This record gives sequence, structure tokens and C-alpha cells, in this order.
Amino acid sequence: MKPTLFISDLHLEDAVPGRTGWLAAFLAGPATEASALYILGDLFEFWIGDDALSPTAQHVAKGLGALGAQGVKTFFMHGNRDFLVGEKYAGLAGMELLPEELVIDLHGTPTLLLHGDSLCTDDVEYQAMRRQVRNPDWQAGVLSLSIEERLQMAMQAREASKEHTRSASMEIMDVNQQAVEEAFDRHGVPRMIHGHTHRPARHTWERGDRTMERIVLSDWYDHGSFLRVSDDGIESVRI
Repeated sequence: MKPTLFISDLHLEDAVPGRTGWLAAFLAGPATEASALYILGDLFEFWIGDDALSPTAQHVAKGLGALGAQGVKTFFMHGNRDFLVGEKYAGLAGMELLPEELVIDLHGTPTLLLHGDSLCTDDVEYQAMRRQVRNPDWQAGVLSLSIEERLQMAMQAREASKEHTRSASMEIMDVNQQAVEEAFDRHGVPRMIHGHTHRPARHTWERGDRTMERIVLSDWYDHGSFLRVSDDGIESVRI
């Protein structure tokens, strides 16, 4: 069986073309050998609507579309930066939009997929913001604004996020173990894969008579990276 690939936290934007180049190399190379590609959020640094496509967004859609034409299914889960990606862009890129949490049979192991920000429950300020931006009424209100107004909002939100990151402790911005355990219990799985925290690792621990595993994907700030899961095992691959 062909491998399943996972990426997240690319934070693509026109101002940083190198990351888009890494993605292009990935889509034209390793990704073509996969059965499916899962993008677990923050593909883009920000997203102000499907009606305001940047050159980067158009380039990415072309690359993903070409991958789909080769028979590789692509799935997209919203992150905290690109939660406004809609069906129009998904259709253009040949992606299937996923819910906030999804369990898949990953080469024989039930695995929970999520972006990961919902697990950072110690960051109360962030969680309040998350509830707001995930509200369909709030999103509809934002999308009713002009493109210029939405862009200004996105720039302000990015600066606020940077300031919050500078002032909040790293521990607060990481996952809460109780939230992790509750997610495992909610879905009854032994493994989860997520991004968001930019702390790539494989965490395993014993819980009762079961071994639990939490895999955190890498961001693409310094280099591209993807997770390959196959019948032969799991590996993180640097592009």
C-alpha cells in the first residue's frame, strides 16, 4: 500500500517565496508516490477569503491540482491562520475540506487528526479568540467586508498574534495534557497527529494497558518537512 503523507504549518505567503518553492518540490516529488496527502492547517500565513487569491495561493492551487490529477487525494483541515479557506478554493485546488477533528484508519491504526490549537487550553486568551473566529456568523460578517478591510484585519491579527507569542510563556502555548487525554477518550484511539505548536516530536506513554502516541508535525520556517506513514512505519522526512 502506498504511504500517507502529512504536512502542516507551512505559513505560505508572497513575501516568503522560498517556502512555496519547497512545497512545489514536494508536490512534484515525494507526494506523487503517496495515496493521500493531509494538510493539517496553516497552509497559509493568513487567508482573507476565496475571492482574494494571492499569487502564492494560485500557485499552490495549481500544484495541488496537478497532484490530484495523478491520483493522489488531498485533504485540508483549517488552522488558526487559514480558517476562512472555503469550498471555492478547495475545489480549485482539488482538496477535500475536513472537520476540526477526524479519525482515519491509518495503515491499520485508528488515528485522530486535528490542527492542534484546540489542545492548548491553558492559553485562555487564545481559546477565546479561537471561539470567535470559528463562529460561522463572525466569519460571514468578515467576508462581507471589502478585500481592503479584510486585509487590514489580517495584518492587525498577525501583529497581535506575534505580540501574544512574545508575552505568553511557551508552556501556556503548548498542549494541555488533560485536553490531550480527553481527545483520546472522546474518540477512543491510540494515536493522534497534529501541528500548530511548532514542536515536532513523537510522544508515547502508557495508559492502562494501552500505549498512546501523539505525533507533532514540523513547521516550515527553516525547511520543508513531511510525515510519511506506511505499512513499514512512521518517519519524518526533511525536504
